Amino acid sequence: MFETLLDEEERGQVGIGTLIVFIAMVLVAAIAAGVLINTAGFLQTQAEATGEESTSQVSDRLQVVSQSGNVTGEDPREVDQLNITVAQSPGASNIDLSETSVELIGTGGQETFQLGEEATIDIYTGESGDVVLTDTSDRADIGVDLTSGVAAGYGTLEGGDRLSVTFTTPSGATTSAELRVPTTLTSEQTSVRL
Repeated sequence: MFETLLDEEERGQVGIGTLIVFIAMVLVAAIAAGVLINTAGFLQTQAEATGEESTSQVSDRLQVVSQSGNVTGEDPREVDQLNITVAQSPGASNIDLSETSVELIGTGGQETFQLGEEATIDIYTGESGDVVLTDTSDRADIGVDLTSGVAAGYGTLEGGDRLSVTFTTPSGATTSAELRVPTTLTSEQTSVRL
């Protein structure tokens, strides 16, 4: 059953061959492990970046607190400026309002523009000239003139008109608000809640 090796040199050669095969297997396993570790690290980094972007698109939203409009004209009375107060939604990080885009859709057509382009932005709790919401207690009043500037192509709103306003933050999160002008605008009104 067992063969007796009489020559000692043959016995050493069998041991060296086994050692070479063993070392080759260890090297192959080490290379495969290195490839797997690199791939896992790359996938983890990519998954983290995707998760952060997805979280930003969901949580970095604006919250519309109130909306009103300036009433002007004689007959018919019309709304020529929108005043929309916004805040950060819960869990949102800093939002730069100058890089936030606005889309107006209604009876006057469609207009899209960035808030940094001629729209007035006043942050109540921030410093003068600051246009970044940094805290959930921050409030900003956004004034959009419908007769001049970037939204001039839209035109004024008359009694009974509806307008959809969509804010898109730099991270891609959107917030929509539906504005409705009351059917009757009286001569005593200078401002109306929309």
